[in-house]
Amino acid sequence: MTSSLSSSQRTTAPFRADHVGSLLRTEKIKKARLQHTAGVITVEQLREIENEEIRRIAAKQEEIGLQSITDGEFRRAWWHFDFLENLDGVEAFEAQQGIQFHGVTTKPRGIKVIDKIDFTSHPHLEDYKFLHSVVSPDRTAKMTIPSPNMLQFRGQIGTDLYSDSDVLLNDLGLAYQKALRAFYDEGCRYLQLDDTSWAAFFSDEAKQKLRAEGKNLDQMLADSVKLINLAVANRPDDMVITMHICRGNFRSTWTASGGYEGAADAILDQLNLNGLFMEFDDERSGSLDVLKHVKRKDLQLVLGLITSKHGELESKDDIKRRIDQAARYVNLDQLCLSPQCGFASTEEGNLLTEEQQWDKLRHVIEIAQDVWK
Repeated sequence: MTSSLSSSQRTTAPFRADHVGSLLRTEKIKKARLQHTAGVITVEQLREIENEEIRRIAAKQEEIGLQSITDGEFRRAWWHFDFLENLDGVEAFEAQQGIQFHGVTTKPRGIKVIDKIDFTSHPHLEDYKFLHSVVSPDRTAKMTIPSPNMLQFRGQIGTDLYSDSDVLLNDLGLAYQKALRAFYDEGCRYLQLDDTSWAAFFSDEAKQKLRAEGKNLDQMLADSVKLINLAVANRPDDMVITMHICRGNFRSTWTASGGYEGAADAILDQLNLNGLFMEFDDERSGSLDVLKHVKRKDLQLVLGLITSKHGELESKDDIKRRIDQAARYVNLDQLCLSPQCGFASTEEGNLLTEEQQWDKLRHVIEIAQDVWK
């Protein structure tokens, strides 16, 4: 039995109570992936187990009252590499070391551009089709993919292939236009771009590192905006595209600190998106005062005030006060609530239990119902 939708909730994405997308991998998924790696089960058997678990967690999302339903990224090992390495002209490789987080490092993985970047077909299209088929008609299936900025940020791009950065931006942007259209043709009306690259502009330490590498920060920021806007330029009018801006999320740790001020105008006023998922769950995320840079009356801001990094529930009154603070800068009707990130940006997942995960999401829904009556 799925829960009924509250009349206080938005009927279009992003929703008053929303979520970033990834969910803790279940024990069945973890076991099946290990069995497949060891050659014990076939890829077809793995996929059927994934199907079974995705049906279950999609139904669970509906049961607790969420309107946006994801597959939890259950078929992925990484939130970004799995998508990017399946673009035309891109391939994966085993890097010498993983990505450094605060006190922990990921397993090694890398991607590199080996040919002209394009989009013709992609395994994630079938993944979305399955999700769409198991979501109730009164809910919205949500697809999450990495922002095109992430290929520049995490990929190795040889100058012999793309010596002209404008050619790279154009090819990558047009490839994403094709990707968005392909997902739309499979029924997707709510797609989220996940992006950690903006965090390079958030702290003095990060900016100094880029300058030491000879980077022009103003040009980098302008190129990031240009690429996103090209990628979404020809999306259909009824396709909602949001962006989740993240500072890193692996095993409940992080990679970056700093408020949004270093890129506030670019993020809040120059991106042609329907909404932004913004982290505001702790002091690393900076002040809500940055919302004074919002000029658009149609931009939806999903406030990530609930942490996905631990299971303790935040004070409802504290969260409501922070929503009130945000409403000093933008209309309450432009605001929504979610966890600051997903629960498992990689298959390892954050350090909390599955039941704590559902409690967090219920917490978001209950607070949203109180605020947007």
